Amino acid sequence: MTESSEWLIYRGAGEPHDGIGRLPDPPPWRDFSSREAAGSGDGSEDRRLGAHRHLAELHRPGAEELEMINAALYLRRPLLVTGSPGAGKSTLAHSVAYELGLGAVLRWSIVSRSTLQDGLYHYDAIARLQDVQIAAQGGYGAAAGSPGAIEGIGSYIRLGPLGTALLPSDTPRVLLIDELDKSDIDLPNDLLNVLEEGEFAIPELERIADRLPDGEAEVLTADGVKVRVRDGRVRCRAFPFVVLTSNGERDFPAPLMRRCIHLELGRPDHNRLATFVRAHLGDEAARAGDDLITRFLERSRSELLAADQLLNAIYLTDAAAPPSRDRLADLLIQRLDRPR
Repeated sequence: MTESSEWLIYRGAGEPHDGIGRLPDPPPWRDFSSREAAGSGDGSEDRRLGAHRHLAELHRPGAEELEMINAALYLRRPLLVTGSPGAGKSTLAHSVAYELGLGAVLRWSIVSRSTLQDGLYHYDAIARLQDVQIAAQGGYGAAAGSPGAIEGIGSYIRLGPLGTALLPSDTPRVLLIDELDKSDIDLPNDLLNVLEEGEFAIPELERIADRLPDGEAEVLTADGVKVRVRDGRVRCRAFPFVVLTSNGERDFPAPLMRRCIHLELGRPDHNRLATFVRAHLGDEAARAGDDLITRFLERSRSELLAADQLLNAIYLTDAAAPPSRDRLADLLIQRLDRPR
């Protein structure tokens, strides 16, 4: 094999070989081996946690960023953070949670189909009906309207990230509502009342509150903890620190804007990008990729790029060390604002 092809795992020669054994460890954000150790879930949060914690430790906000964060804390208002991909919008939430000891960040990643209900809670009525039918057929368990069945209704309710953040507590939780600009036109307006009042109802529990012991039902939170909800309503005591992020793909209605503290993050500088790389890949990779960071910044002045592309390029050119390093980096870091 020639030196120029040593980095190639797949050679396209039509001949089977054992080259897969030379494949290096995956980048941290694509390491799925934590699934088996975790025993549940897809492992994505475990993969992110270490990098987020390291980013939080290294994060040093600018003066305006620092002032707007504290304004949101003092005023108990959501913080709307806008900026280009990789500007550090989500890092901000993790940094606040880490420094103030507010626990793990609750994350609600928005897609075009997201609804307010998704963020508040989910009631699995089908599973409850199936369990009642199975119990009736087997001649055991409680009938649907019996006290036992009513008390167990909480087993079919799980709070979403927003619903969990609004649970009563002495200190606020941190909630990251990520990429709100990807939602449909209704969600920003639907959020207004919940963010203003700091409470919401669970009708399935409200209707039977007078038949529940002390009016309470036990439900599961977004982070897997059992809590008791009284009278079918969730009311916060400490308003959560809510960070809404946007890549600027759309404008938001004025009623939402006036309820938020707005922070616009500029393009990340060399130091912030180097910190980003160190948090994910370590000091050595950041030093080796310093020239790629510089080229990324130069291109980002006229092109829409994402910091994830920079991470991909630095990881691959460091782990695989291909001879066509610069060309491969350019292929991986392609502008996002228009087709090639």
